[in-house]
Formats: sequence, C-alpha cells, structure tokens
Amino acid sequence: MNASHARAKLMPHPAESFLSQQDIDIIPILEARNLGIKFGGLVAVDNFNTAIKNMEISALIGPNGAGKTTVFNLITKVYQPTSGSILLHGQDTRNMTTVQTSKAGIARTFQNIRLFSNLSVEDNIKIGLHNRINYGMVSSVFRLPAYWKEEKQAHERAMELLSIFNIEHLAGYRAGSLPYGAQRRLEIIRALATKPSLLLLDEPAAGMNPSETGELMENIVKIRDHFKIAVLIIEHDMSLVMGICEKICVLNFGKIIAKGNPAQIQNNPQVIEAYLGRSKEGLHAKG
Repeated sequence: MNASHARAKLMPHPAESFLSQQDIDIIPILEARNLGIKFGGLVAVDNFNTAIKNMEISALIGPNGAGKTTVFNLITKVYQPTSGSILLHGQDTRNMTTVQTSKAGIARTFQNIRLFSNLSVEDNIKIGLHNRINYGMVSSVFRLPAYWKEEKQAHERAMELLSIFNIEHLAGYRAGSLPYGAQRRLEIIRALATKPSLLLLDEPAAGMNPSETGELMENIVKIRDHFKIAVLIIEHDMSLVMGICEKICVLNFGKIIAKGNPAQIQNNPQVIEAYLGRSKEGLHAKG
C-alpha cells in the first residue's frame, strides 16, 4: 500500500464513510447512501453506505451470503434498490439500466468466468469495445470504409490492452482454451475495454494458487496506476485484501459491521468473530 495513503488523515463523509483530508471536497467516483434491497420479506442489504474516490483500491468482504455480490448487482443495476441511492460522479443513477451504467463508467467481472469460450481472445475484447464502435448496420453489412476503419481501431485497442498484461501473443487463441488464470485476466481486460472509471472485481482470486494470486495483486495495482481508475474488490483471500486495499468494508447479514484500513479491520473484534469464523491470525495474512 502506498505510504502516503497509509499516513493520510481520514475525514467523515456524508455516505457514512471516510475520505482522506485532501479528498474531502472532491466528488467521489461512487457513493452509496442508505442503500437497501428486499426480496419478499428478506432484507438482503440494509443501510449500506460507502464512498470511493478516484484511484482507490478498496474491498468488500464478509462471510458467504453476507450480501456482497448483491451490492455489486445494485451498483450495476442488475437489481434496483428498494431504498437509498447510488451516485456515480455525483449523478443519481436511479433510472439507469445496466447498459447505461456501463456506458457511464462502471465495469465488472463475475465470480464465475463469463467469457465467450468459442470466440477468440481478441473477439472477446472487441465485445467489450462495443460501446466505442460507431459504424452502423449498413456499413457492417456492406463492409464500407467506416466499418474497416472502426475494425482497425478495435484491433489496435485490443492488442494494446493485451500487451499491458503481456499476453498479446494469445490474441488468436480460443478463449476457452486458455489456462484458468489467463481466462481471469482476459475477463478483466474485457471489462477494461469499456473504459470504466470504476472496476468491480467479484472474487478475482477464486481458484488461483498463491503464485497466481501474487501476480493478480500486481496486475490490480498496475490497472489502477495505468488507467487511473478506482477498483472495488469482493474477495475471501485475505493476503490479497490486506496486501493492496486502502479501505475495507465488512458485511454480515446484509449490514456493515466495520469499515477502515487493513490494520483497523484486522484488529476489529466483530470482524474476527464474524468473518468466516476465522481467527485473528487468518485476518492478518500477508501478501
């Protein structure tokens, strides 16, 4: 973690979160205010509040079933909240669809990899570029100059994104033929193709060995620094969370039980008791 972030004084924010003193007057990338959703009589998320600033890497952790992925689904408008509001760059997203939210600057990955397995690596990335393609149906059908111009630009952009992770040589491979770790990287690259200001990663280290997780941690920091974006991670691997995240929010039964930096979370008695029943030593895992 960057030393300047570790030393920064945290100030209260209207979203019942904390921002560093120098960022308190800057509109966060994302704010969730009193966010909640009910499914019938079940309250899945209740009074969820957070604020995420630009170029921040933060985490949402908690036991299985705590409501973490539901929060992601609320942010990306898979679900519409039954209470509260979500602000993106200060604008209320109340009436947005999932497509509009993506165009506004939020991209995500999923717990289970969702690639087009029978398409090439490059074509999977081009799908992520669809918001940026401007040619119409006529140009596409008749292969007019506008079509070829956009296709050339899409190819160049796809190769540029692949090169950041040093896997441009895999562009022509079928996505489903890649090793698990490479498929995870491809899914993240496809999300980055939409040019987000906020990237949501849902358990990106799931199924990875320690070496792959270490490489993933480096890549997440590289993504933040190269694209100048914020990253919010759902993750059970505490070595990753404690190793790269500046702020951590802990959910249990749909409610926030703790917020803070890694040191504060590691020493919070409620977190130690609730989070997967793990010991304090488990929460102190190092990357």
